[in-house]
Amino acid sequence: MTTPRTTDSLGNQVAREVFTGLPRRYDRLAWLLSFGQDRRWRRSVVERIAAGQPRRVLDVATGPAGVALAVARRTEATVVGVDLNESMLRRGLRNVQAADRPGDVVLVAGRAEQLPFGDECFDAICFSYLLRYVDEPAAAILEMTRCLRPGGTMASLEFFVPPAAGWRAAWRVYVFAVLPLAGWMAGGSPWWRVGRFLSQSIPAHYRRYPLDWHVRAWEQAGFRDVGWQLMSLGGALVMWGTKAAGP
Repeated sequence: MTTPRTTDSLGNQVAREVFTGLPRRYDRLAWLLSFGQDRRWRRSVVERIAAGQPRRVLDVATGPAGVALAVARRTEATVVGVDLNESMLRRGLRNVQAADRPGDVVLVAGRAEQLPFGDECFDAICFSYLLRYVDEPAAAILEMTRCLRPGGTMASLEFFVPPAAGWRAAWRVYVFAVLPLAGWMAGGSPWWRVGRFLSQSIPAHYRRYPLDWHVRAWEQAGFRDVGWQLMSLGGALVMWGTKAAGP
C-alpha cells in the first residue's frame, strides 16, 4: 500500500470522519443493512468491467477492497484500488492478503479528484459510493476519465432514492428511522453515525444532482453509450459508459 500526500476537500473530510471506526466489519454490516442487496449491486458493476476483458483496472473509493477483489477474481486484470481513508485501506490490505491476491490487487491512498496516475493508463475504471463525498462531482468524473484509455469502460455504483412514490415513502422510513437504529444495534455508535449521515446525504445529493445531471456529466466528460439501471426498487443506481476516441 502506498501513501502519497493529499490535501482534503470538505467532502473528503466528511468521508474520513464518517467512516472512522468502520473497517473491521464494513462488508458484513453493509450486507446486513442493505438486506443483502449490496453484493448483487456490486456484481452488476463487476460484470460491466469484466465484459471488456481489461488488463489493468482502477477501483476508486475501494474501501476494504471488496470490489477490487471481485474484479480480480472475475478477470485476469491487475487491479489498483484507491481510497483516501487509510484505515479502510489497511483493512483492504488484510483482505487482499487473506484472499491470497497480493500480486493482483494493489492499494494506494489518494483522492478521486487528484489521482496519482498518468493519462490513459487503465483499461477500465469503477467506483462505488463516491460522488457524495467530493465537492465537485463533475471534476471527479473528469479526473477518472483522464486516467482511462479511449474505448475503455467506466462503471459505478451509488445509492439512489426510489422514484415510485410508495417505495420512496418506505425508503424514507427505513433510512431516517430504521437504518440508524439497526446500525447502532449491529455496529455501535460508528454505524449509528453512518446511518444518520446516509439519511441526509443521499436525498440531498440527488436534489442537487438529479439522474439526468449524472448522465450529462458522463457525456460531457467524453463517454458515449452511457447507460444506467435502477436496482432493488430504486435503492441503488448502476451506471456505465465507454470513453470515446479522441478527435
